[in-house]
Order: sequence, then structure tokens, then C-alpha cells
Amino acid sequence: MEKIWLKSYPPGVPAEIDITPHGSLAGLLEAAFLKFASRTAFVCMGHELSYAGLDNRSRALAAWFQSQGLEPGARIAVMLPNLLQYPVTLAAILRAGYVVVNVNPLYTSRELEHQLNDSGAQALVLLDAFLPTFNALGRNTQVRHVVVASTGAQADTAPVVSHVTFEQALRQGADAPFARVAISPDDVAVLQYTGGTTGVSKGATLLHRNLIANVLQSEAWRAASVRGRDDIEQYVTVVALPLYHVFGLTVCGLLSMRTGGLGILIPNPRDIPAMIRTLRGFTINTFPAVNTLFNALLNDPDFASLDFSKLVQAAGGGMAVQQAVAARWQAVTGVPLLEGYGLSETSPSVSSNPPGTTEFSGSIGVPLPSTEISIRDDDGREVPPGEPGEICIRGPQVMAGYWNRPEETASVMTPDGFFRSGDIGVMNERGFVKLVDRKKDMIIVSGFNVYPNEIEDVVAKHPGVFEVAALGVPDAHSGEVVKLFIVRKDPALSQADIFAFCAQQLTGYKRPKLIEFRTELPKSAVGKILRRALRDSTG
Repeated sequence: MEKIWLKSYPPGVPAEIDITPHGSLAGLLEAAFLKFASRTAFVCMGHELSYAGLDNRSRALAAWFQSQGLEPGARIAVMLPNLLQYPVTLAAILRAGYVVVNVNPLYTSRELEHQLNDSGAQALVLLDAFLPTFNALGRNTQVRHVVVASTGAQADTAPVVSHVTFEQALRQGADAPFARVAISPDDVAVLQYTGGTTGVSKGATLLHRNLIANVLQSEAWRAASVRGRDDIEQYVTVVALPLYHVFGLTVCGLLSMRTGGLGILIPNPRDIPAMIRTLRGFTINTFPAVNTLFNALLNDPDFASLDFSKLVQAAGGGMAVQQAVAARWQAVTGVPLLEGYGLSETSPSVSSNPPGTTEFSGSIGVPLPSTEISIRDDDGREVPPGEPGEICIRGPQVMAGYWNRPEETASVMTPDGFFRSGDIGVMNERGFVKLVDRKKDMIIVSGFNVYPNEIEDVVAKHPGVFEVAALGVPDAHSGEVVKLFIVRKDPALSQADIFAFCAQQLTGYKRPKLIEFRTELPKSAVGKILRRALRDSTG
């Protein structure tokens, strides 16, 4: 396959990255802890954690885990929001040769039980506020060691199994020996569970080499963004994406630590006013987020008063970035919103618009270094540029497979080693890929393909619309019709307004036939609108 995208790379970005100098994520992090010891690594709610402190505290927690008899390769679940305890726990697990199992803190007991049992987790680190969720499981999991973190408030309940507080574990671990273990690049580092939007949640098995590769790929991309910016002494990242999500884990957490950056941890990105108050004290350099968060920030008038003088990169991923949001973002910040693409199965980043791009392109960019994208038809044949097909990915960041699911792994891997994403895209002659939609979300109206992303992008441009999602619903005449779910920005917005707007913007078969107004739309932990949840709620 000809790598036509390489001609679109900016100067200084390598075609390939070399992961061989780094044997494990633990080694990568320890090198950063030593090199940047005097710097502040993370801030959260008025508290700071230096790289030296991160080194010492993670070593102590790693020693505590070892003192409990956990063998290398043991899975440890982490059920924490973006607090200082998260990077400490992440580094501790990796340094001791264990496997991180990231858990959404807002999971129900049913969802938590599935993930704990599927992964075989033997230990759990969680915030005290989420103890009732875990306690409801009784002893129906393999978890026998629990570390309870706190934001300061006293917990109302105690775990049903053996437990210590986070600070107790650190104190006990500081007095215990830490035994270094041999960690191979092919050892499992993280079990990153998919969102479950296509069925049961599956664990993407990410090896140390997968995540190292993606950190180095992202670093090479970002280096081109800051080349010549001598006014940036320490790269400041807004960490509003949850670190338990793979986007936040790699792009905000691991990359920031690798480069000695400062991460501003945002525990609750839904509280927009509080988030803006937090950011007011900093000069931001990079802001990775999802479309819904960018949109919510732009709708708060105080956001425009923040200091964007050193903002060099705003990265949109996790869901499609809407043109209307991107235009407003650039008008307010002066920096284009560069869309990228990734999945849990690819650690996550696959492609991005190149550094130096001056405006929103509507595409997900070009493949990152050492990454290939092949657009293929249903028979697995590569289609020519300009033709839609399934986005298939090959690169060092692609997972080893789904945890304990060999049949499902085989179903998503091609004979020549490409991961079948399930997403539909088109690649142009310069190697830029435009994401059309997921196969499963495609709407078929009288035999015509209608892609929800296109409909949503158009409707989002209406000044009275705050958020929108499009679904296909059964119709006796045309098979399916488009239904919109809209959160109003203008309370006076009517169905007639939207129908008239769409009549001007969309051809007949793409126009919505049904509209339902709601006060909010269901979203995943990272802020992605969940079409499946909408579909389920409408029967």
C-alpha cells in the first residue's frame, strides 16, 4: 500500500517512531520522574504533586501492593476520577508489573461486577464516594484488597472486604521493600474496556509497547506544534478528559508525564463554571477534549476571558467535531480545533490533522508515524481514494486482542494484520481521512445511506440548537426515517423551525421526519453522545 499521507506531514515529523529504547511504561515514567524531579507534575483542587513526589508515592504504593502477596501480572482495578491519587496509582501498578484495569467511577454495580470478574481483578483502588457500588457486590468478585481514596470527607461506609485508606497504604508501603520486577514490552499494561456501545463491554489488551508507541507518536506530533515556541517552559495540559478513559490516559496523562508537563486535573468537567475558575490561574498550552465539552465551554461567557496567548493545540476526539463548534472555538481562542481519531483498541490515537493546520478541516487528519490506514470494502479489498469503506488500522499501537475473547479478536483482525474499526471513512489523494460514520449507525432511507454525523453537523449550525443526535427509526414506507433528539439553546425553538432549516440544508431523503426535544442527551464518561441509549429509550 502506498503511504500517500506522508507527503502531508509537516517538516520535522518522522515517518516512523522507534520504541526499542523503552522496555516498559514503568521505565519510561521513572526516567521522567528523575529528569523532572523538581517540577510540578499535576495540580488538583489547590494541591500540587511534584515529579519527585509522584516517584516516592508511587514507589510506596507499589511496595504495599507487593506486600499483599500480589504476583506480577495481577490485575488491579482503578475506580477514580481525575484526582492526584490517579497518577500515583497508575505509576504504582505499572512499576510493580501489574495490570491497570480502568473503571468508570459512575458505573452501576452490574457494570462494575462484569468488569471486575471479566478482568479477574484481585485489588481495587476507589474513591470512598463509590463504595456503595462496590459493596452491593458482596463477595461476588475476586477482589480481596481494597484501597480507599478520599477528597477529605469521611466515608459513610466501609468495604465488605479487607481495606486500607490510600494514605495508610502509602505509609505502610514506605516502610516495606520495593522489589523491581522484569517487565517485557510484550507484557500487558492496561485492560481498557470498550464503552459497550456494540454490546457487552470487552477489555482491549494494551501491551507496554502499544502504549509506549502511542505516547511517542503523539510526542512527535506535538513537538512540531511547539517548535520555535521558546516562551513555553513547561507544557500545560488541561486534563478534563477522564484519565480512566484511554483518550485521557495517553494524551493527557502518559504524554504529559513523559515530557515533564504540568497537568491541570479537572475532577468534574460537567461543572463548567468551576472548571473555568480553575483554568483562570494558568496559561494553557494544549486542550484535548470532545465536542460536547468544547461546546459547553463556549456557551459560558466567562470562558472567553481565559488566557489563550500560549494555546498552541486544541485536539478534538472521542466523537465527531462539529463545524459550528470548531468555528466558534477558533473565533474565541484564535487556535483551530484539530480533529483526530482513535479507539480503545489502538491505545488510542490513530490519526490527526497535522501541526500547523490553520483551520478546521472536517477530516480526522492523516495517520500518525508508523501507522497505516487502509480503507476497505465488505470483502476486505482496498478501495481507491475518494471511495467510502471501513477504516482498517495497522501500527504498533494496535492492541494484542480482546481479553480472553479469541473469537472476537479474530473477527476484527484481517489476515494481513489490520484492525477493522467498524467505522466508515474516505481517504483523499493526500492521505486525509474523513470519518463518515459507524456501520451500525448508518440509516437506510429507501435504499439510500444516510450518515447521522452529517445530519447532526448540519442541525448543530442552527443558532437555537445546543446539542443534537440523529437516529434511524423504523418506517413502513421507507424502511427507516431520520429522527432528531435536540437540546434547545433557544427555549422558543420549535419543530417547524428545524424542519424549515433542514429543508434548506439537506436533500429530501436526509431530512428528519421526527423531532424530540429533551433537556439533556445521554453521554459516555468522556462526553460522547450515546445513540444506543437514545435508541433504547425510544423502544
